[in-house]
Amino acid sequence: MRIATYVQDGKRQVGLVHADGQQITPFRLSPEAARRGAQSLIEAVASGRELPPLEARSVPVSSVKLEAPLPLPRRNLWCAGRNYHAHAKELSASVFKDNDANAESWAIVFTKVPESVVGPYDNVQLPGAAISEQIDYEAELTVVIGRGGKNITRADAMSHVFGYTIINDVTARDVQMRHQQWDMGKSFDTFCPMGPWIVTADELDGTKTRVRCWVNGELRQDARTENMIFDIPTLIETVSRGITLYPGDLIATGTAAGVGMGFKPPKYLKSGDVVRMEIDGIGSIENRFV
Repeated sequence: MRIATYVQDGKRQVGLVHADGQQITPFRLSPEAARRGAQSLIEAVASGRELPPLEARSVPVSSVKLEAPLPLPRRNLWCAGRNYHAHAKELSASVFKDNDANAESWAIVFTKVPESVVGPYDNVQLPGAAISEQIDYEAELTVVIGRGGKNITRADAMSHVFGYTIINDVTARDVQMRHQQWDMGKSFDTFCPMGPWIVTADELDGTKTRVRCWVNGELRQDARTENMIFDIPTLIETVSRGITLYPGDLIATGTAAGVGMGFKPPKYLKSGDVVRMEIDGIGSIENRFV
């Protein structure tokens, strides 16, 4: 299934995207359930309940405004840092040289606040030069947790995955370096475009797919998820150690080589730049920085 959250005629709805990607059929949800996007569907599946019925009518996807599939995450998003071999190498001489992921036994993990989430085609607001002049992009496959749990083993981890979506882990690099930690530079308003929908795990193997990113039409990132340093089961095992994961929790799995910071000189984003991200089996998101 592909589950999308969208607005039509001023009303937020959650729908099933057809196989051709052109039509969407809404689920019969209360306004309160729809306000949370796909969250209520994820919780229904996790508890063994049936999904709500679909309405009789379908509408063209082109006639609605797609929002983040989880527009109101229940808490911070979990994120893996420097989780592709080539990306770790491109930053090995940077300020992050002391966090060499190849030499570590544990993944680097940080969070983004839920208020940073915006839709797959929304504008991203640049914070202004007085706050940051080093805004960067990071294309990331993101895991949506279905069945919750604590101390989940690597062997059992994939059974806890509901599906996958895309996020752009937008980052203020100078803020990230200034504070010696990552949360603040990752959590500005609008710094987490998400979408275009959730693809359920029965339709996509997130351990074997391709992640790409273009800036103003120039291909910057292109990698396969098989090249992660810490794979998806390991990330789920790591994040759940001593911490209960809940249905609808999100784990962004890290970005590939080709971020703006990795160029010499760096290629940070400026007003008017358009960043497009695509993951095979999911689709694409595209955001203008303003």
